[in-house]
Amino acid sequence: MTFTDLFSDRAQCYAAARPRYPSALFSSIVKLAPSATCAWDCGTGNGQAAVSLAEHFGTVCATDPSTEQIANAVPASNVHYSVQTAESTSFSGQTFDAVCVAQALHWFKFADFFAEVKRVAKPGAIFCAWGYDWFRISQDFDRAFQESILDVVAPFWAPQNSLLWRGYADVPLPFERISLPTLQIESHWNFYQLMAYVRTWSAVRRCEASNGVGFLLAAEQCLAPHWGLPEVERLVSMPLHTLAGRVS
Repeated sequence: MTFTDLFSDRAQCYAAARPRYPSALFSSIVKLAPSATCAWDCGTGNGQAAVSLAEHFGTVCATDPSTEQIANAVPASNVHYSVQTAESTSFSGQTFDAVCVAQALHWFKFADFFAEVKRVAKPGAIFCAWGYDWFRISQDFDRAFQESILDVVAPFWAPQNSLLWRGYADVPLPFERISLPTLQIESHWNFYQLMAYVRTWSAVRRCEASNGVGFLLAAEQCLAPHWGLPEVERLVSMPLHTLAGRVS
């Protein structure tokens, strides 16, 4: 395997538990694109961004190097999934009005990937990458979550994640930068849904492999009093980092 694969082993869980991106993001992308004919969702994972792009573009080509992720991707009539790496694809040159990367750019080899973007993008196409990091619920819950989970799994994060946590500010984007509106993800989850999402984190899985599942069970017992009734839904907010540019 020639790519960093931290998600295939729980592709079904990943597809079910990940939060949804705001519709305003996709509206902004299509407005900036030269046309709405075809978009590429690179590193599609479970296809979450692909199906949202498909509401705005005639055709969406969605790729991921993980066979398991593609097998569990959300189907849509105008989304065409394929197993391909970000840095080398079978697409023809000057195909796409938009090239998008959701929650995956920090895993790519930038020089090779951006060269491929230049090759397959139409002149004036929009490039947009985005990602989210820590959620916010309330001061007391967030503090308990920091102590019981974030501090425990901190040594198990891959170094690439720090690029996302810094808002992709260190990514060498070779295109004229475009500013997008400030956005955030807002989900209404109960306690079980939140913890299902946490279990998809690569650092949590690494920590479990090293230390066993006991740490997460103990964390749930610590967090539960700060949530209240576990069936009750609460607002979960995640700031969205975006990196966009015009492909010349």
